[in-house]
Amino acid sequence: MKNLIFLISLLHLFNCGFSQEAVINSPDEAIKLQVYLESGKPLYSVHYKEDIVLEKSPLGLRTNITNYSEDLSYKGSETKSVEKTYESHKLKESKIEYKAQELTCTFVNEKGQEMDVIFQVSNNDIAFRYHLPKYNDTVAHIITTEFTGFDFPQTAKSFLTPQSKSMVGFQRTKPSYEEGYYLDKDITTASVNNHGYTFPGLFKTENNWVLLSETGVDGTYVGSHLSDPTEEGEYSIAFPHSTENNDFGSTCAAISLPFSTPWRTITVGESLKPIVETTIPFDVVEPLYEASEDYSFGRGVWSWIMWQDQSMNYNDQVTYIDFAAEMGYEYILIDALWDQKIGYERMEDLIKYAKSKNVNVFLWYNSNGVANDAPMTPRNKMHRAISRKKKCNGCRKMA
Repeated sequence: MKNLIFLISLLHLFNCGFSQEAVINSPDEAIKLQVYLESGKPLYSVHYKEDIVLEKSPLGLRTNITNYSEDLSYKGSETKSVEKTYESHKLKESKIEYKAQELTCTFVNEKGQEMDVIFQVSNNDIAFRYHLPKYNDTVAHIITTEFTGFDFPQTAKSFLTPQSKSMVGFQRTKPSYEEGYYLDKDITTASVNNHGYTFPGLFKTENNWVLLSETGVDGTYVGSHLSDPTEEGEYSIAFPHSTENNDFGSTCAAISLPFSTPWRTITVGESLKPIVETTIPFDVVEPLYEASEDYSFGRGVWSWIMWQDQSMNYNDQVTYIDFAAEMGYEYILIDALWDQKIGYERMEDLIKYAKSKNVNVFLWYNSNGVANDAPMTPRNKMHRAISRKKKCNGCRKMA
């Protein structure tokens, strides 16, 4: 009997204290991704051509109802090949052929609730996300924490822009534009604002460059950024700060099961070439909407960059329309205050003049609503769906 108890205890120790592992490689076998379960916590690591890119890094979610980050057991995994071909007029290639190996690891918590972690590993790229299946009538959850981490070797360096403090800067418009970048910093360097770092994040290990970002974010989830690092050089997913958007907005994600989170992406290469050329933000997502027309892309001019606000008058915009036509450019952007300094009626004449020169017009609108104090007009025309539709219909008539 004592031997049986000892055997059961030994098996329990094995299941709880030791790792269980799944492995998947990129099609060219340069990337190796490993998944572990250690003491009930899910982890993953990344190697590129035998070099460590990410040491064992945490996975998992916590909702207001249940926990998918600890006391888990490993149910198993499935693998398959993924192939996708698509075309685009606005990416780095017009025709993209995406090939990846997919690994789905299923973890189960103490309540018997499952969480899938789905990895797609292509040449130079990794994308992964979580999927929570429906398990009973409780389908409305709030994801309070995403434990996804990125644990870099201590010798790595960072090339990052810090997440801005909220409601500061010009007319309390931050965070809006990127802050300055801090280059070649130790991996454990905390951000100057103590709010972490903005995506995308670039890192350099001993032999490789690494880019971290996210894709597939829509209205069902919050936009994320990177936390400040731990003393060991581990970054994690951070949700919006409570002070953003003038203290009005969500700092976590409200979901309904079944649900799949946005993708976290990792691009790695021995040079910056794979970083610059990656199409992974588009490879793993499908378009949410079908465009109502075939939009044309092109080059444009913009008077504000040289002449600032005082150039928002009829004559200066005619000068820039002529400039665009002479250069063979397709567009002009007419910036803030045009509604006051040119007016809607004269804008119709200006658009007609631009059309006679084969130049199309972009009009600037202030869409912030209650988010900040920026006073530039047209204001409060694009901040809500109803007013936005009305205004867009008006713009269509002017065109």
